[in-house]
Amino acid sequence: MQTFTDLSEEEQRALLSLARWTIGRELGLSVPADFFSTFSSFSKEHPVLRQKTGAFVTLRKAGDLRGCIGNMTSHIALHETIASMALSSAFRDPRFSPLSQEDFQEISIEISVLSPLVQIDSLQELEPGTHGLYLTRGYRSGVLLPQVATEQGWNREEFALHTCRKAGLPPEALEDPETRMEIFTARIFSEEDFQP
Repeated sequence: MQTFTDLSEEEQRALLSLARWTIGRELGLSVPADFFSTFSSFSKEHPVLRQKTGAFVTLRKAGDLRGCIGNMTSHIALHETIASMALSSAFRDPRFSPLSQEDFQEISIEISVLSPLVQIDSLQELEPGTHGLYLTRGYRSGVLLPQVATEQGWNREEFALHTCRKAGLPPEALEDPETRMEIFTARIFSEEDFQP
């Protein structure tokens, strides 16, 4: 299965900073005056940041989920997707109230850059902890990122059933030929990876 181009540590740090300062600016907090112009110059020197690929931004507070929004695919540059998804995770995840300035100081940001989707015919092709799963049937869809199986200790069947539940589909949808099953991998990195 094709995996997304590896991102250097410098590129990962830059995307995490972009996500944090995009949220901070929306909250009216002081952002380094030259941050966005410096990032723009940086992205011109790093073509991987201009590739068009899906990505998710996850926010955690004290280890608990505080927001997670993403796109499976994208028609804009990766760095633009990250900025947009950071704002959506902070302020438009319907499961949570919009992020406050107080929350901002306590959140940790995680980014998942997705590989292209690959359709599968059998759940046996799904490797929990390696693959994420995207299910669609009719107008319903649900996705779980690869790291969720590891975090929850789920096996293949549990991971698939929870993805079904997230899509609002019954368990038997996994056997329905009308259900489209797609897997993907992700390059996952967080601010905690770079803490001393």
